[in-house]
Amino acid sequence: MAVSHKGAISFGLVYIPVALYTATQDNDIHFNQLHKEDHSRIRYKKTCGHCGKEVTSGDIIKGFEYDKDKYVVVNDEDFEKIKTEKDKTIQIIHFADLATINPIYYEKSYHTIPETGGEKAFELLRTAMKEENKVAIAKTVMGNKETLLAVIPAGDNILINTMFFEDDIKEIPKSFAKPALNESELTMAKTLIQSMAQPFDPALYKDEYQERLRDLIQQKISGKEIVAARQDAPSNVIDLMEALKKSLEQSQGKAAPSMAPNIMGTPPQQNQPGA
Repeated sequence: MAVSHKGAISFGLVYIPVALYTATQDNDIHFNQLHKEDHSRIRYKKTCGHCGKEVTSGDIIKGFEYDKDKYVVVNDEDFEKIKTEKDKTIQIIHFADLATINPIYYEKSYHTIPETGGEKAFELLRTAMKEENKVAIAKTVMGNKETLLAVIPAGDNILINTMFFEDDIKEIPKSFAKPALNESELTMAKTLIQSMAQPFDPALYKDEYQERLRDLIQQKISGKEIVAARQDAPSNVIDLMEALKKSLEQSQGKAAPSMAPNIMGTPPQQNQPGA
């Protein structure tokens, strides 16, 4: 796996050389665009807006348009020249409680691996944060952009999440009403939540739509007729209290807690790791 970023975690006078590796991957099925008439691939070419000549990636440089059709060219050396030593490290600003971070600020996750010589300091930081139930808020420059980070102890490793800055987050597009809650409905809703509660196990959840999409593709390849997905019968229950009661009855009627319906209304897969 290729290294996404190299640097060092720095807090106080402690300096921990680390490498960051992407922690997630794209498993979605991707499609090519084809010409409707003959199913030939649609190609995209990069061409010069002045002479119309096709260009390769090696012919392309970065330019900032400071006036109409006027550009200042900035190259990789220029980007490096303005970086300070602080920019080249993952500088911890302060520590915080994980619960105080709104999840909307999280962007992308990275596994963090200590470089040679940094193992003990890395383990010291991980253990101390874990035992104190704290995460670190840090900043660094990745590429040509300063990036806000959350440094989170997770199992035997440290996860680093890139984060959005406050001005990157859009406001809620419009206000909405907050009706007064009926105490009996609230009690019933809490009971339903408790009846559906179980520990989070990532092995239980799969992208079921992607599985159906793979089946569709295989049916197409085999020349078979596409079988429509089964539709869940719509509920006629419109009364909130009645809906809560029926939901609770369904939940309590399950054979085991692991079969409680998930938030999308379909039961999670039963296969456990190692089964």
